[in-house]
Amino acid sequence: MTRPPRSADPAERILDELLLRAPRHPAPPALRARLRLLVGPAARPAPRPRAWAALAPALAAGLVLVAGGLLVGRAGREGGEAGALVAEAVNDHLRVLARQQPPDIASGGPHQVKPWFEGRLDFAPDVPSPPGDDVRLKGGSVGYVFDRKAAVLEYAARGHAATLLVFRAGGRPWPEARAASRVGFQIVLWRSGDLGHALVSDLPAPELAEVAAALGAGAAPRGAH
Repeated sequence: MTRPPRSADPAERILDELLLRAPRHPAPPALRARLRLLVGPAARPAPRPRAWAALAPALAAGLVLVAGGLLVGRAGREGGEAGALVAEAVNDHLRVLARQQPPDIASGGPHQVKPWFEGRLDFAPDVPSPPGDDVRLKGGSVGYVFDRKAAVLEYAARGHAATLLVFRAGGRPWPEARAASRVGFQIVLWRSGDLGHALVSDLPAPELAEVAAALGAGAAPRGAH
């Protein structure tokens, strides 16, 4: 398969990657009939490049919702609980990238973001301070990791988007490996008491390990799989 030109826009890049990895199956007859009714007999002109760029985030969000379950399911078969957790973290990061709205609480610093979670979560999440000028806390929102609520913290790290998920880890097996790679993203996992943390970004693995250590992960990860 010919790989499309790599886009500089993050949403279009995510869409390209998901389209390349999406399974291809013939559409059922009923679906083809419904599409014909929606589209009509006349061919519609292709959108202009600017229109495509505007639609890319919404299309990427839709593909994330469709492909997310496939990613988690396949990871669960390949790597058990560890694979499922890694895939869940990547899916959550993709949802953040595809979302067109700003964070629910824009960052004025951890001292503003952390109190915002009171009453919205049943635990007090860690909201690490940015370790330097090259890492910035953009804000936070409430999301889910599997069936439990999570703090979703958005960072700009060395010119890349990074998502830190903080959630209750009790009751779930915790993977021994502390670093992983999935569909072009790096993931660092660590625990602090009962809280689990998953940091996801497309930063190179050594750089993400440094950011994770500065955010509270402790020692550098033992290696990716």
